[in-house]
Formats: sequence, C-alpha cells, structure tokens
Amino acid sequence: MNKKHQNLFEDGKRLPLMEEFYTIQGEGHNMGTAAYFIRIGGCDVGCSWCDTKPSWDADLFPPVKTDDIIERACVYPAKTVVVTGGEPSLYPLDYFTSKLQEKGIKTMVETSGAHKLTGQWDWICLSPKKFSPPKPEIFKQADELKVIIQKAADLQWAEQNANLVSNKCHLYLQPEWSVSEKIMPWLTDYVMQHPQWRISLQAHKYMRIP
Repeated sequence: MNKKHQNLFEDGKRLPLMEEFYTIQGEGHNMGTAAYFIRIGGCDVGCSWCDTKPSWDADLFPPVKTDDIIERACVYPAKTVVVTGGEPSLYPLDYFTSKLQEKGIKTMVETSGAHKLTGQWDWICLSPKKFSPPKPEIFKQADELKVIIQKAADLQWAEQNANLVSNKCHLYLQPEWSVSEKIMPWLTDYVMQHPQWRISLQAHKYMRIP
C-alpha cells in the first residue's frame, strides 16, 4: 500500500466499509455458523462472476473509524467476525484484528491472496483467482482453500493451488452460482474420485439470507 493510502486509512484505524451485517456463514468450512460480516470496499481482481461488483470501487466508500465497527460487532452473540470484500489484502488490518481479538472475537478473512495479507487471523480462507494469482506466502497460512469452478479446466487450477497449501488446509471446490446446476454432475463425480476435496455450496443463497 502506498503512502497516500496509509494516510487515508490511518494505518488501519479507518477502513472503506461497504456494509456490515450479522448472518449465517454460507460457504466453505464454516458454513452454517453465525458471524458478523465486514465487507470492505475496493478490489482490483475483477472476477467476471462476482456477485458484489459494487464493492470494486473503494472511492464509493469513505473510510470509517475501525473502532466504531468493532463496537458494533461486539453487540452480537456470535463472537466471530468475517472480513470480506472487495479484497481485504489491499488494506492494513493489524490494528483491526488485534483489537477484535483483545475483545475475545474470533477473526476470519476471505481473500484472493493477490496482495500481502496483514492482520492476525484465526481462520484464513484463500480463494485464488487465475488472472491475479496469490502471493506465495499466503499458501502456508491458509486454513481453507476454496476454488470457484465454472468449467472443467478450472480443476487443473484448483489442483495447482492444492499442491501449495499445507497438509492441514481444508480443500473446497465451489460451483459458480450461475452454472452450478449444469456442472454439478461432473463436479460431484470429480470429488468422489478425488475425496481430498469437498464441495462448497453458497447455502446463504438457498436460505435467502445475506
């Protein structure tokens, strides 16, 4: 991050908040558990299937005080915060995560790993993208690898990334929502033939919750 952005975000004491909400996690390893979601605006990865494209332009979301976000998160009974985006690795997150953990809140993040990830995390979900691949150091930090699948060729990308994470990392293939019904037969067959993988579904869309 350049000096201009460091000043703008006061080394993480302000962040470009797009939205925040309390819900049930809908994807991956922690699906079905309650958490407070913090969506940070700004992303330079640009996935064609992204369902939160309004989050891409950080200028639309003036920086707000991180302490105020933390105060609101503390109100809810599930002491877990999930930071998503946008792309969280664009921002300095050490202050935010350390203050959350001081208050006994578990910190989770979903990132493409396209930039160096800052912060202290209890859970890191790495969702790598071919057109903006992860920084090498994120692979050994990842607790969960979640690869979005649109077509059969994406399975090769998934396996390339799986070879780089630790043995303790949980592996997930997630069908891209718009083609999920079409690809589900061969994707489920692939997982049955390669049982180190699990399938992640966007359960929140079925539940019609945020």
